Amino acid sequence: MQNEGPILESLTRRLAETPEDFLAEPRVGQRGKVQTGAVVGDLIRLLGGDVEAEQLKPFAAGRSAPPLLAAERRADPALGDARLERNRCAVTLILCWLLADDWFRQIKPETEKLLSLLDGEAAELASQVAPRKFVTDPDRREELARVALARLGFRPAGETLAQAQDRLTTLNSTERARVLQAARAAEQRARQIRDALARKAAQESADKWTRE
Repeated sequence: MQNEGPILESLTRRLAETPEDFLAEPRVGQRGKVQTGAVVGDLIRLLGGDVEAEQLKPFAAGRSAPPLLAAERRADPALGDARLERNRCAVTLILCWLLADDWFRQIKPETEKLLSLLDGEAAELASQVAPRKFVTDPDRREELARVALARLGFRPAGETLAQAQDRLTTLNSTERARVLQAARAAEQRARQIRDALARKAAQESADKWTRE
């Protein structure tokens, strides 16, 4: 985030105006109609880059679920790989609309950074947030815009590096989920300790009564 980027509000406004074509269901298996790989390829070329078919394979329909989503799949096997993959592709499509903004056309981001954002970051975000919230929810729009800028090496115009990092951390859905998970785990351990102490106290009381 060393470089100053565009005005943040211009990006969040663009997200709020995401057209239905980019919100249509991605093609996964026999469902959906939008070929995510084709949209990604068009975006890369729009931004002045070159992309090979091999580089677009991660966006092909039917790819197995990303590792970051494995825990969610185990927690609820009924979800299945297809739904997880569909959510990832849906976030990728929203990012494609965002990155087609005139500002990104002018700076022409590196293709490798774009592909990493559209694949890995999209998977991580999709594991925590329903895709359409990145369009309808103000905080999630801001998060997506900030994540996109940060992964490409930029921060919103008018912000210092420290301000941009702090705000991104505050909005980070993945970090928030990790904190909540850690809190739940700590509470569970505390409950187990309380239960064990209660059982021990009850046993000691029973032993004392027996001796008397």
